[in-house]
Amino acid sequence: MTATTASALIEAGSPSKATLRRRELAAAAQETLADLGYARTSLREIAANTSFSHGLFHYYFEDKQQLVVYSVALYKERCATRYDEVIASSTDATSLLAGFGEELAASLRNDAAQHRLWYDLRNQSLFEEGFRDGVAAIDALLEDMVWRVLCRYAELSDCEVAVERRVAYALFDGLFLDALNAFTYGDLDAVERLRTAGVALLPGLVRGTATA
Repeated sequence: MTATTASALIEAGSPSKATLRRRELAAAAQETLADLGYARTSLREIAANTSFSHGLFHYYFEDKQQLVVYSVALYKERCATRYDEVIASSTDATSLLAGFGEELAASLRNDAAQHRLWYDLRNQSLFEEGFRDGVAAIDALLEDMVWRVLCRYAELSDCEVAVERRVAYALFDGLFLDALNAFTYGDLDAVERLRTAGVALLPGLVRGTATA
């Protein structure tokens, strides 16, 4: 796997022993990376904060850049499915809105450090070409996540989606980043504001008479 091979970032199917080891190492590195960010860490420092050796990290990852992309992709792979249960279990638009709001708030409250690492990586991709395919793959994963929620809400509301999928993603991404910035600076009310804003945004993205 190279750092710029998007299809290899989130490996599907039955994982090989090497894939399982990479996932184990990437998961172990996530806390250090999330705490310190990309620029302030090295493979040696990451290894020092885990039970794995520097040599093992270097064997499975060409460099820190590849490890960071893989670690973020591993987290976002899980993150992108967090609303699937809400989508599947909601029988009306009101319950979907409530479940979506709960998950949105929980994501900020419980995983802020991981989200900061993601935005750090995405910012780095503006300057480091080696990150761009990986960031594009993760962005596509998150865009699909938002689109699934919006389409299910429109279906339950007997409405039609009124925006393009990239627009919907950009709107929710902007809301989340704004809340993450506030939360990082100590504004604990940002969690509830995000919940309220996210729930209010969904009805504005459909066309017709929404039922919730």
